Amino acid sequence: MKQFSTSLKTKVLLLSIVPLVLVTVAITLISLNQARSLSEQEISTFEENLLRSKRQELEHYVEMASNAIEHVVRKSTPGDVDAEREIKRILNELTYGDDGYFFVYDPKGINLVHPIQPELVGQDLIELQDSNGKYVIRDLLAIAEKGGGFYRYLWRKPSKGDLEDKLSYVVQIPKYNWMMGTGLYIDDIAKEVAATRLKVTRNIRNTFFTVVVILAGTVIIIALFGVAINMHASQLADERLRELAHRHVQFQVGQRRNFARELHDGINQLMVSVKFRLELARDKLNKQDNSAVNDLEKGCDVLNMAIQEVRRVSHDLRPIQLDDLGLETALYSMCKEFSERTDISTNVRIKLPEQRLPDDVEITIYRLAQEALTNIEKHAEAQNVGLRIWQRERFIWVEITDDGKGFVPEQQESGIGLLNMRERTELISGHFSMRSKPGSGTRVRAGFAII
Repeated sequence: MKQFSTSLKTKVLLLSIVPLVLVTVAITLISLNQARSLSEQEISTFEENLLRSKRQELEHYVEMASNAIEHVVRKSTPGDVDAEREIKRILNELTYGDDGYFFVYDPKGINLVHPIQPELVGQDLIELQDSNGKYVIRDLLAIAEKGGGFYRYLWRKPSKGDLEDKLSYVVQIPKYNWMMGTGLYIDDIAKEVAATRLKVTRNIRNTFFTVVVILAGTVIIIALFGVAINMHASQLADERLRELAHRHVQFQVGQRRNFARELHDGINQLMVSVKFRLELARDKLNKQDNSAVNDLEKGCDVLNMAIQEVRRVSHDLRPIQLDDLGLETALYSMCKEFSERTDISTNVRIKLPEQRLPDDVEITIYRLAQEALTNIEKHAEAQNVGLRIWQRERFIWVEITDDGKGFVPEQQESGIGLLNMRERTELISGHFSMRSKPGSGTRVRAGFAII
C-alpha cells in the first residue's frame, strides 16, 4: 500500500511537472523562432540602411567627378583629343580613401581611366567576368546607357589584393558616350552584418540557456515542494496511523485487563469454590463408597487442570501482577523466577518515574522482558543476564543484556522472538535496537515516549 501511495504521488508530481516543461519548451521554441525571424529582418534592414548610405556616398562622389569635368565637357566637341586627354587626367587624379577611384570605359568596353590598375588602360574588357559569372563591363555599360545606376560584383581590392564584394555607381559622360563610375567595397558591411548576426545568435543562445536554467530551477523547486508536501503528508499520515495504533493497543490492553480480571476473579474463583466442595464431598464419602470417591478425585483433577488453564490464559492476556503489584515488582518477580528456574544470575536495576507509566507501555516493557528472557533461556547459553530500566528526558528506556554466545544479527533478524519484540515496540511508536556478536553476547534496547 505504501509503495502504491508513493507511486501515485510520483505520478501526480510528474503530471504537474511534465505539462509545465512541455508548455515552457513550446513557448521558448516559438519565441526563439520569432526572435530569430525578427532578428533576420532587423539584420536585413540594417544591411539595407548601410547599403543606402553607400549608394548616397557613391552618388555624391560621381556628382563631384561630373562637376570636376563639367567645364571641359561643356566647351569640347566630339573628337576633341585635347578635351579627352584633360577629362582623363582630371578623373585619373580624383581618388579618395585607400581604395576610392574613378574608372572610364568607351562604348566598346575599352578601359580609358583606371588610376589604381593602370595596366588595364587600353584593354578591351567587354567580355570580362567576375568569379560569379557576371559580365561586369558589359553590364555597367548597359546601366550607364539607360541613365545610370548601381551594380554589385566582385573585384580585386587594391589595399588587400583579394576579390571583394563591390558596389559601383555609373553614369554616361555627355557628348562622348563614355561610361564613368566609381565604387565602394562593401566587405565592411558584410563584416558588420556577420558581427551583428553573431551577436544576435549569441543573445538568442543565451536567452535559451537562461530559459533552460529558469525551467530547471522551477522544476527543482516544484519537485522540492512536492517532496516536502508529500513528506509532510506522509508524516501526518504516519502520526495518525501511530495514534490510531496506539489507541487500538490501549483499547486492547484495557479489554484484556477486564477479560483477565473476569477470568481470575470470576470464573476462576467459582471453579476454585467448586473444587473445594468436591474435595469436601470426597472426604465425606471416603468411608462409604470407594467408586464415588474415585470419580470425585478424577473430577477434582480435571477441575484443577481447568483452573491452571484459566490462570495461564488470564496471565497471557494481562499479567495480574501488573495491576496488583506494579511493573517494577512484576519484573523483579519475573527475573527471580527466571533465575531460580535456569540458575542464570540476573542483575536488575529499575528506576521508574514517580507517575505510573501508560498501560500500553507497561505491558510492552513486560512482554519485551518476558520474550528476551525466554530467548536467553532457549538459545543464549548465558551465565549472567542484566535488566535495566531508566528515564532520560521524555523517554523511558529498557535494556536486556546477556553474556551468552551471541549471533549474527543479519541471520537472525527475522526470528519470531526478535520480530515480536520489534513489532510490539514499533506498534506504540517506540524505538527498538538490537546488537549482538558471536561470542560477545546480546543487547536489546527499546525506548518509549511517555510525555
